[in-house]
Amino acid sequence: MITLRMYRKGAETILAACDKELIGKMLREGDLKLEVCASFYEGEDADEEMLLNRLRNASIANLVGEETVAIAAKHNLIKEDCVMRISGVPHVQLVKM
Repeated sequence: MITLRMYRKGAETILAACDKELIGKMLREGDLKLEVCASFYEGEDADEEMLLNRLRNASIANLVGEETVAIAAKHNLIKEDCVMRISGVPHVQLVKM
């Protein structure tokens, strides 16, 4: 299951999405640290169709988790070589120009 939240900041539409089971986790690897905060990521429960719809409408996206990142890659919205892993968990940020 995926959870996502949309934000508007000026002209930007920002999507925060993650695999729901990651909510509340702290990912650490070397100097990297990513806290998967409920206050930022948790919102609507989403399936693949909803995530794709929100990704297409977002100008910026922050994606975390196997399922969430795999959907974006499957639909060629991100390049897999741009995905970083923190504690083995995939994380990618997307900015549309």
